[in-house]
Amino acid sequence: MSVSIQDNFGQAYAATLPQFGDSLGQLLAFFGVKRVYGVGGDFVANLINALVEKVDVLPSSNEMHAGFTACAQAELNPLGVCMTTYTVGSLPCTSAAALARTEGLPLVILSGAPGESEINSHALHHSVHPHTAWHTDLDAALNAFKALGVRSERLQGQRHSGQPNVAAEQCLSLLIYAYVHRQPVYIEIPRDLINQPTQALSLPSEPAVYQQLQPLNLSGAECIAQAIMTKLSAAQSPLVFIGEKLRLNQALLHKIIEFCRRYHIPYGGSWFAKGMLDESDPLCLGSYNGVFSESPQQAYIDRQADYIIELGSAIFPSDTNNAFSSQTHSVDNHGNKTMLKGTAHWDKDIEAVMDNLTQLAEQHRFDKPWVKTDAQKPDLATRSIVDEPLGYHNLARTINTTQRHTNKPFVYVPEVGNSLFASFELECHRGDLPRSYFANPWYAAMGTSLPYARAVVDQLKDSASDQSVLVMTGDGGFNFQANELINLQKQRANVVIIYMRNNIFHLGKAGDAPIYACNDEQFQPQLLIKAYGGSGHQCSSTSALYDTLLTCVAAGGLHLIEVPTSTAPEHQCETTNKLNTYIGFRNGDPQATLKWQQLCNQS
Repeated sequence: MSVSIQDNFGQAYAATLPQFGDSLGQLLAFFGVKRVYGVGGDFVANLINALVEKVDVLPSSNEMHAGFTACAQAELNPLGVCMTTYTVGSLPCTSAAALARTEGLPLVILSGAPGESEINSHALHHSVHPHTAWHTDLDAALNAFKALGVRSERLQGQRHSGQPNVAAEQCLSLLIYAYVHRQPVYIEIPRDLINQPTQALSLPSEPAVYQQLQPLNLSGAECIAQAIMTKLSAAQSPLVFIGEKLRLNQALLHKIIEFCRRYHIPYGGSWFAKGMLDESDPLCLGSYNGVFSESPQQAYIDRQADYIIELGSAIFPSDTNNAFSSQTHSVDNHGNKTMLKGTAHWDKDIEAVMDNLTQLAEQHRFDKPWVKTDAQKPDLATRSIVDEPLGYHNLARTINTTQRHTNKPFVYVPEVGNSLFASFELECHRGDLPRSYFANPWYAAMGTSLPYARAVVDQLKDSASDQSVLVMTGDGGFNFQANELINLQKQRANVVIIYMRNNIFHLGKAGDAPIYACNDEQFQPQLLIKAYGGSGHQCSSTSALYDTLLTCVAAGGLHLIEVPTSTAPEHQCETTNKLNTYIGFRNGDPQATLKWQQLCNQS
C-alpha cells in the first residue's frame, strides 16, 4: 500500500523537508562557494534555475574551460565548482578532472542528467550510443570519470513513497570527500530531483569541523621533532625546503615560515610550490630545481646548506620537479636532511612535528642568522633598464624590474610551454591573494591560463583588489583558448596578456612537420583583443615592454602585448634550452644525449 511522507512521519516533519535544489544551494554556500562556472543545457536547466538566486552562475566559453576555471577556484577556496549538461557537456570536463586529480584539487563537477522517470528503452539524444544499438549505456560519463580515479555518483531519488529521498545527504558526503581529501568528485543530478523534497540536513558551524573529524592517528611527532632539533642545533647553515603539498594549507605554511623567521633559517620551495612564498622576504631563496634553477640564491642550497628540513614534498619524485632526473637537485641528494612528506589528512603529522619543534626551539639559541647579501637583494631604487632586443632569455628579468616599480605586485598565470619555464625566474611577491602564481606544471594542460585568470580575477574582486593579473603565453597556447576572452571582457578584468609570438609550437620541437605550425603570419592578435574591448600593443625591446607594462597596469582593463620572438637558442631562457636538451635525450637524439650528459655532470 502506498503511503505518503506526511502519513508516515507526520505533517510537522514533512514541512521541514526542502527541495533538493534549495538544499544544494545551502550546501554550496556552507562550503563558501560564491560562483559556479559552466555551460547551460537542457538537462541542467532546472539546476541553474535552482541555484541562480544562491550563487553566481557564470558562463564559460566551453565546458572544458569551465572545469579549468573551477580548478583555479579550488586553488583558493574550499571547493571549486563547475556545472554542465549530460554527457555532451560533462565528458569535456574529463581534462579538468584529470588536472584536479593530479594536482590534488577539490573540484566538484555537477552534471545534469536524465530524470529517473525518463530511464527506459528509448535512446536519449545526449547518450553516447546509437539508437540502433542493442545495449543502452546511460553510465558512460560516470564510468569515464571513474576511470580517472575520480569518485563519481548519480544522486538517487525517492525509493519509497513514505521516505524522502537521500539526495542531499548523498551530495553532502561527496562534497565532504572533495573538501577533506582535496580530490575531485563528479556528481550527476537527475533533473526531476531538483524540485523534489529531500531529507533535511543538520550542518556543523563550519566546514573545518569535517577536518577535525579526521584525527591524527600517527604517533611519534615529539621524537621526530627532537631528532630535527639535534641536527638543527649542530648545523651552521640550515635550510627549510617546502614542497607543493602545503599550497592548500595556508595555516601550516604560515606556521613554518614564522618558525623560519623567528630563528633566521633560510627557506625555499620546489618548482611546484612557486607562488606560495613571498620571494621578497630576506630569508626566502625562491623556487629551486637543481641545475634548471636560475636564481642568485641557489648557491646557498647547492654549496652551503649543511642540514635540510624538507616538508610537504611529493611522495613520488617527478622529473619536472626533481631537475628532470639530472641528479643535480641538491636537496634530493643531500646527505644530512630530515624528510617529512606528510601522509595524514591536511598534513596534521607535519603540523604536530612543527608544534613540538617550536616548543623545543624555545630552549635553544641560533646565533648564526642568515640574510641575503646586498648582491642578492633586488635594487628597488633602480628605475633604468638595459635596452636590448626582447625574447624569452630576458623576459622574466624585464618583468621583475617592472614589478618592483608598481604599487602592487603582479599575479602571474603562465601558460604551459616556453612561457611556463621562463616564468620560474619571476619574482613572486605577496599580494592580496594567498598565492601570486597559478600554473599546473605537473599535469601540463595547455590552454588553461585564460580560464585560470578568470577565477583569479573573480577572487581579487572579492577582496576589492586592483592587482593586475599577468598572463604569459605563447601563440600556440593562446590559440587553444582565445574564445575565453569574451568572459574576461564581461568581467572588465585587469589582465595583461604577454603574447610571445614565434608562430610554432617550439617546446620539444623535433622536426619541421606541419603539426608544429600553430599560427599564420597574417594573424593580428592586436585587432583580436580590440574586438574584446581591450588594447593591443607590440614590444620588441626590453625598455618598450617595461614602459608598456607600467602603462597597462596604470590604465587597468584588458591588454595584449605582442612580442615577436626568435626560436634561436640564445633568445630562449636557459631553462627551456636545458629542457629541450632533456627532451631530445629522451627521444634518443645523439647530440642532445651528449649535451645532457654534460649537464648532468655539472656540479
